[in-house]
Amino acid sequence: MFERLISLVGKDKFSKLEKANILVVGIGGVGGYALEALIRSGIKNISIIDYDNIELSNINRQIITSVESVGKSKVEVAKKRALKINPDINITAFEEKLSSDNIDEILSKGFDYVIDACDTISTKVSIIEKSFIYKYKLISSMGAANKSDPSKISITELSKTINDPIARILRKKVKDLKIKKKIMVVSSSELPKKSKVLGTNSYIPGIAGLLCASYVINDITK
Repeated sequence: MFERLISLVGKDKFSKLEKANILVVGIGGVGGYALEALIRSGIKNISIIDYDNIELSNINRQIITSVESVGKSKVEVAKKRALKINPDINITAFEEKLSSDNIDEILSKGFDYVIDACDTISTKVSIIEKSFIYKYKLISSMGAANKSDPSKISITELSKTINDPIARILRKKVKDLKIKKKIMVVSSSELPKKSKVLGTNSYIPGIAGLLCASYVINDITK
């Protein structure tokens, strides 16, 4: 299954991919694509967390969705899809919202990497704070709404982001908490379209998710 990838990275580095333990927080437009890339890159130990059910409006941007899956649990649909791609993976699905009530229980499970693809600022801040305690590496996705230029999306430091409303709020929260650790994010420098509705297309969330996965994969195999 992974002959082409092994040819690219070598057997030793591929073995590191198989042994890594990764959590994806949020299995929507960004998180779904991140999960897909991880599974197709030989990652065998994955946990996912999301409390939502699939809605019809998700289909334009969320790779795990279809008309048949509307109304079903996102994590259960994602888990089933992942096992169809690679039946040998160990995937744990938490059908709940990451909150102050469960964050320590979940993040203390020995993850090597956490991909933050959630929508809630307070949760993003908590995931950053807990990275000091539980020693996982983190990549956090910022705002993908009301943007359409894929060339403006990149992996960068939170402190260097521009034209990203979510990153702007998060920078202030992190500064207020006196967190000086370098925080890596996926962010778009494109000015967002002014709109009362958070519009999204099919590819911006996907590109953000693939970049999150690439950060993890490249760090493991460097």
